[in-house]
Amino acid sequence: MAQQKFDLVVIGSGPAGEAAAMSAAKKGMRVAVVEKRPLVGGNCTHKGTIPSKALRHSVKQLMRYNTQSVFRALGEPRRLTFPEVMKTVNKVISMQVEMHTSFYARNKVDLVIGEAKFIDAHKLRVQLPDGAVEILTSDKFVISTGSRPYRPEDVDFDHPRVYDSDTILDMQHTPQAIIIYGAGVIGCEYASIFAGLGIKVDLINTRSHLLEFLDDEISDALSYHLRYMGVTVRHREEYAKVIPSDSGVIMEMQSGKRIHGDALLWCNGRSGNTETLGLDSIGLKANHRGQLSVDDHYCTEVENIYAVGDVIGWPSLASASYDQGRAVAAAIAGRGHRVVEDAPTGIYTLPEISSVGKTESELTAAKVPYEVGRALFKHTARAQISGERVGMLKILFHIDTHEILGIHCFGAEAAEIIHIGQAIMKQPAPNNTIDFFVNTTFNYPTMAEAYRSAALDGLNRVMRL
Repeated sequence: MAQQKFDLVVIGSGPAGEAAAMSAAKKGMRVAVVEKRPLVGGNCTHKGTIPSKALRHSVKQLMRYNTQSVFRALGEPRRLTFPEVMKTVNKVISMQVEMHTSFYARNKVDLVIGEAKFIDAHKLRVQLPDGAVEILTSDKFVISTGSRPYRPEDVDFDHPRVYDSDTILDMQHTPQAIIIYGAGVIGCEYASIFAGLGIKVDLINTRSHLLEFLDDEISDALSYHLRYMGVTVRHREEYAKVIPSDSGVIMEMQSGKRIHGDALLWCNGRSGNTETLGLDSIGLKANHRGQLSVDDHYCTEVENIYAVGDVIGWPSLASASYDQGRAVAAAIAGRGHRVVEDAPTGIYTLPEISSVGKTESELTAAKVPYEVGRALFKHTARAQISGERVGMLKILFHIDTHEILGIHCFGAEAAEIIHIGQAIMKQPAPNNTIDFFVNTTFNYPTMAEAYRSAALDGLNRVMRL
């Protein structure tokens, strides 16, 4: 039984774990990363962010080919099977794994493949794939084991027609109709992906609106465009029973409805991956969703054990996880760090959504005097040229100070466009105002021009007050 001593051991090689390990190594620590999978990257690379976004991109390209008349010179509209589209996704995953693997050698971080379990607060037992055992001793530990789809016990996920957001990537057939239970971010993204493939989609939402944390106008726009793509959105519904068979799946609802599909994709919640870590041996307890509580230094209730990424819950974004990983390394090293709480939202539906800051509802409830500036993409030259005319950019700003309070974007490249506004919002006063966009020259034609149009629209409203 081999034993090794480290300054820091990170459990999990997803965005949070990788960032923590690389940042700590750059600070002079001897670092090891324990990864259960045979390849690095975590759920982000293999099951979540990367494959779903690569799948979305391929479907978007297919939609453009099928809907733009210029391509008719090349042939009639085409339909691709789900496995055919997944071939391009697997290529992206391979490139990501190769790139991330190189980081470990470059930064001299030890990579241990195996399943980790705490012996005590300073010792970790790692079961290697060949059955051997390694004991890793460390001053500090970072738990970054990520999350997995929540699976209720009364749904048979072993049935070949029942999937969650991890196993859906292994689907070897193309259903004519699919039921998606759960209309959160993942459910909405897959609803638009499958609709883009020409598959009939029933999207079951347990709440009254789609993605209620979004600005109301953006949520309404998403609902409209999903229905425009052919998605049937069912609000305020909860399942009573799932009945899979060789020919399909029937979902009986508590309302009495019976919804039929060729397959079921379950997208209702996620659970932290903590059940095999032996937390009892270190006096640590996860909540009912397997998540760990941390303080402003990302430290758990055990003083030398930290946690970051999806395993601590909100905001459960890859972008935030990378920053949390760097922040926890700085906290462990006793250097200044920031608590990650201002990450922009990026939702890769078709079209995509991104936002940062307050919504109209939040500002209204707080009685903040604000005004709105809007720019419709169909009025911008770049969108007309590229054929991406669906969407809008809206800027919320204070009537008196012109401070930018929130930015919300719906449409092509929204997750890229949002960063321009985010950069100005982060500036110290008085440089964080909407006036920047009318006093700065933007390239033309660009999608960034929407900021100028939205700013002029908003300031014109204020001038009329």
